[in-house]
Amino acid sequence: MATNSSNGANGAGNKGSKFDPNFTKAVIDLMSPETTPRNREILSSLIQHLHDFCRDVELTQDEWVVGVNYVNAIGQAYQKNRNEAWRVCDILGVESLVDEINHKVVIDHLEGLPPTSSTILGPFWSSETPFRELGGSVIQDMPPDGQKTFFHGVIRDVDTGKGIPDAVFDMWQASTNGKYDTFDPENQSRHNLRGKFRTDEQGRFYLYCLKPTEYAIDTSGPSADLLSMMGRHPYRPGHIHIMVTHPDYVGVTAQLYPDDDQYLKTDTACAVKEDLVLHFIPVKDEKNGATLDVEYDIRLASKKYKPDSTMLMENANQNKFKL
Repeated sequence: MATNSSNGANGAGNKGSKFDPNFTKAVIDLMSPETTPRNREILSSLIQHLHDFCRDVELTQDEWVVGVNYVNAIGQAYQKNRNEAWRVCDILGVESLVDEINHKVVIDHLEGLPPTSSTILGPFWSSETPFRELGGSVIQDMPPDGQKTFFHGVIRDVDTGKGIPDAVFDMWQASTNGKYDTFDPENQSRHNLRGKFRTDEQGRFYLYCLKPTEYAIDTSGPSADLLSMMGRHPYRPGHIHIMVTHPDYVGVTAQLYPDDDQYLKTDTACAVKEDLVLHFIPVKDEKNGATLDVEYDIRLASKKYKPDSTMLMENANQNKFKL
């Protein structure tokens, strides 16, 4: 039986140790022989780091109870359109770090330019976003302060540099009031500022959207409590969500940010990466009334380097959230 008592078997003969040096190993060794190698690796490291953390900060019982109650509160806050644990992971930089780790798996096998960085998916992706014609607009409800933008680029193969035909460019964004369509029925119709576009034979995509503007995340619930504890603001820089897929390529899920946004360096979700920053150029007399132009090319790596992850999108699908 595992114990950290100085009178227990694990503590005997260790008078020089502040804490029982054998306790953590005893807990890890409770896993059965049937535990899969990968589960054993992950859980062993988790237990080791968790125990080391408790010893390092000399966690008090009261502080431990606060932590337990906080974890419980995360689960209690979960509801349709609110994945609270996901939001907490974003605030702590966990999702961005996992994205970076998985991105490196592909980069390590490439000789040329790396694929476009992935970053956090966020909770607002929809599996029901409609396909639109190339050159079409996702703006169904134009806000008074919106800046219509012509957004275009090429989706390229990292190995050849050639455009990839028939890739799906799925994009969505918040309106200038900081809300997505599903949260703003008073001002936005369903699928406003959302659209899927299929690239042409040269791998090109082009469409009309808004220049994205910054907004604050929901400042209620456990995630907001965490921000308050850390003395951090709740703002996200303006961003356009993209999800680029093709049957033969590793998909890219990312957010693209204006280079003049004031929150680029202090994003509450820790998701800004240098290669995901856009430069918007003012234009005049654009044929469809756009006042800004922005160009951005996307690089995809072949699936021979790494299989796609499907669980990410499945878990983010709002239609699968429990009420």
